[in-house]
Amino acid sequence: MHPDAPGAAIPRFFLYGDAGTVADAEFFHIEDIRSRSERYDWEIGTHTHPGLYQVVFFLDGGGELTLDGRRSAVTAPLAAAIPPGVVHAFRFTPGTHGYVLTLTAAMLSGEAGNAGRMFEDVLFRQPQVIPLESAAPMAALLEQLQAEFHEDAAGRAKMVEWLVCALLMLLARSRLQAADAATPADRARHELFARFRALVEAHYAEHWLVPRYAELLHTTESTLNRLCQAVAGRSAFELTQDRLLLEARRKLIYIAAPVSRIAYELGFQDPAYFCRFFRRRTGLTPSAFRRQGMEGEG
Repeated sequence: MHPDAPGAAIPRFFLYGDAGTVADAEFFHIEDIRSRSERYDWEIGTHTHPGLYQVVFFLDGGGELTLDGRRSAVTAPLAAAIPPGVVHAFRFTPGTHGYVLTLTAAMLSGEAGNAGRMFEDVLFRQPQVIPLESAAPMAALLEQLQAEFHEDAAGRAKMVEWLVCALLMLLARSRLQAADAATPADRARHELFARFRALVEAHYAEHWLVPRYAELLHTTESTLNRLCQAVAGRSAFELTQDRLLLEARRKLIYIAAPVSRIAYELGFQDPAYFCRFFRRRTGLTPSAFRRQGMEGEG
């Protein structure tokens, strides 16, 4: 069955087409778009990277990208920020120039310290496309980072941390500047959406229903759903379930606890219901998902 066909299992890669796994908590990888996509006729099929953050920088060219089922045409300069576990695919215009940066959570924080939390909130709370006013500053940093990746010069690890931090800081600025440039109505809409996401972050494990979120936000359920569809392409309920599923994946990958305990920690009163929830949304049972990850590490 083709991996993009309905019902097909979503391929999980360390890097697209590679069956390896991440052994180093401070792993990072960078490559130019051409080096991998040209091998696949400039098309990177539907896949996901458990436990890895990824940013795809389009410096010249463009194409079509799919993030969590939402497809859009893109033109450089821009960057696509992809959190761990998000299903994505690319169809690049032949000759597109850019880079793919892949990081673990440890490298996401790295030299950034407390800024790592900002990167998580601003860049990786959800998959998104970030327009870039100018590609030149990031292009210079990306070229230097790729050079460090291929060399073993003195101070390499520290230099890599600094370059990654600088790149993510520039990208976060671009994201925040785009938000500041919005109209007052757009800003109000995005502020309401941000408040909703903050509430979801605080209460997803309590399994609040959408009307409760709407009440605390002083809006109606239908208005909240329209807002979520407009901003994220998902209903409010789907976003609460996405957050719950993301945490379930993280716990199954990183915490050596019984599935039943993880179910209770995520607010499920019945582990069997948690298993049904997880399988309905991923096509795998929690145990199978964990086993798949462990087999990849062997």
